[in-house]
Amino acid sequence: MAESRVQKTILNAKVNLIFYFINLAVTFFSRKVFLDSLGADFFGLTSTIGGFIGFLSLVELGIGNAISFALYKPMYDKDYKKLNEIVSVLGYLYYLVGFIILGCGIVLSMMFPYWFAGKGVSMSLVYSVFYSFLASVLLTYFVNFRQSILSADQRNYVITGCFQGASFICYLLQMGVVYYFFNYTPYGGICPYLWVVISLLTNIGCAIYLNIKINQMYPWLEAKIKLGKEKWREYPEIIKKTKQLFLHKIASYAQLQIRPLVMFKFAAPDKLTALEMIGKYDNYNLTAGKTSSLIAVVFSGNVAGVGNLIAEGNKERIHKVYWEFFALKFFIAGLLAFGFWHLTEPFLVCWLGEQYLLTKLLLLLLIINEFIWQIRYTTDAFIMGYGLFQDVWAPVVESIISVVVAVLGGYFWGLEGVLLGTIVSMTLIVCIWKPYFLFKEGLKISVWGYWTNFVRYSLSLLCAVVVGNYCVEVITFDPSQSFINWGLYAVCIMSIFALIYFVFLFLLNDGMRDFANRIGNMAKSKFGSKK
Repeated sequence: MAESRVQKTILNAKVNLIFYFINLAVTFFSRKVFLDSLGADFFGLTSTIGGFIGFLSLVELGIGNAISFALYKPMYDKDYKKLNEIVSVLGYLYYLVGFIILGCGIVLSMMFPYWFAGKGVSMSLVYSVFYSFLASVLLTYFVNFRQSILSADQRNYVITGCFQGASFICYLLQMGVVYYFFNYTPYGGICPYLWVVISLLTNIGCAIYLNIKINQMYPWLEAKIKLGKEKWREYPEIIKKTKQLFLHKIASYAQLQIRPLVMFKFAAPDKLTALEMIGKYDNYNLTAGKTSSLIAVVFSGNVAGVGNLIAEGNKERIHKVYWEFFALKFFIAGLLAFGFWHLTEPFLVCWLGEQYLLTKLLLLLLIINEFIWQIRYTTDAFIMGYGLFQDVWAPVVESIISVVVAVLGGYFWGLEGVLLGTIVSMTLIVCIWKPYFLFKEGLKISVWGYWTNFVRYSLSLLCAVVVGNYCVEVITFDPSQSFINWGLYAVCIMSIFALIYFVFLFLLNDGMRDFANRIGNMAKSKFGSKK
């Protein structure tokens, strides 16, 4: 099984990276085209509407994660009867959730004339964006619920490839629409409406293709809503986990979805509209998000691999793999943080121009936020693998802290203050409580080992940053002059820092040494077999 997990992980990474880089290039190019034509206000509107859709998604309650946990053991045992029943239960529950979201969405949309009054945006455009986004979300509940079997089987590359491919086609069609139909009336005339229609149609096409692939890969899967309605009471553990996960989902919503709404209220300084400010922030967020999503693509399916590993029950191996994952993610988090600080502003200048730059403080806060999101992955993956969702007080406290600090910070300091909400809440709950909870309830070893290792990893990063910054000062050419300069600069500083950082981590941490040995053994095995 260990070999199978490794093979699936590598296949996930290979296939997903191909789609990722293709889509990455198109995304940044299209963003420039869309900003020049449709303007930052339009993307501020789509970001705000996305916040509303995220609010409606709270109705999902965490059912998908509860189902994923329930699938690990039968997937490991190849119990097809139970797998069919569990996926059918998911389909039935999602069927109910879908209709609830649709109803709530209709009611919420009735408030838009009040919410967007005086914002200078057409209500017909607001409704077009909202109902297009809502329809795309409903596809998950009515059509795509069977994709949970792919995640449990560590085949996330199929899901990612499907959605990335649809996104690639969508961007090409949208750029074509902007090129042929754009006019210089507010928001570009008919262009935004066509932009929205294309987004919806490509999502529908993606849903159809994904279900065809699932039928081909799992011919034994016969998940039916009717069967789920009959069987859902036979799986009380799913309902129990769902209730626990509901509050966890609120915490995730508070961190990711409420923030755009708070920004909409507090983001605008003296001469900028709120939508324009959010649009500029989204450029930073897009730059960081696309880089972070590259890492997510590489690690997609690993949560299922962890669940499969835990199902085997080898505690010594579980502990060892945890620290290897932790070492790798800490290395990646530090590497990204260093790169974001030195490369984000020159990239934005090359891409969009100096007029789209915001403050250094905002960039620093965004980096801290992304760093915490990266290092939390290992603990979150193992908590998910163990099904440890009973700490229902934690997401409540996290949500309260996040929202209160974001509102107060936004009121006193604007956009930068809003970002403090997520950082403060994640520091207290994600960085302090969650490791303690995992080590006590899941790994069942002392958490002091975690803190000892965390200090060593942090010291390694600090030393690497000091040495890395000293080396970067030697490079004198300006990366903001052209993309070629930026690319050369990025390769130079990231290569230097990666080497320095790896050496410090390797010397000070067992987890990194174990991971390096694993990679070395895999390389020897692969090249040795070829000989």
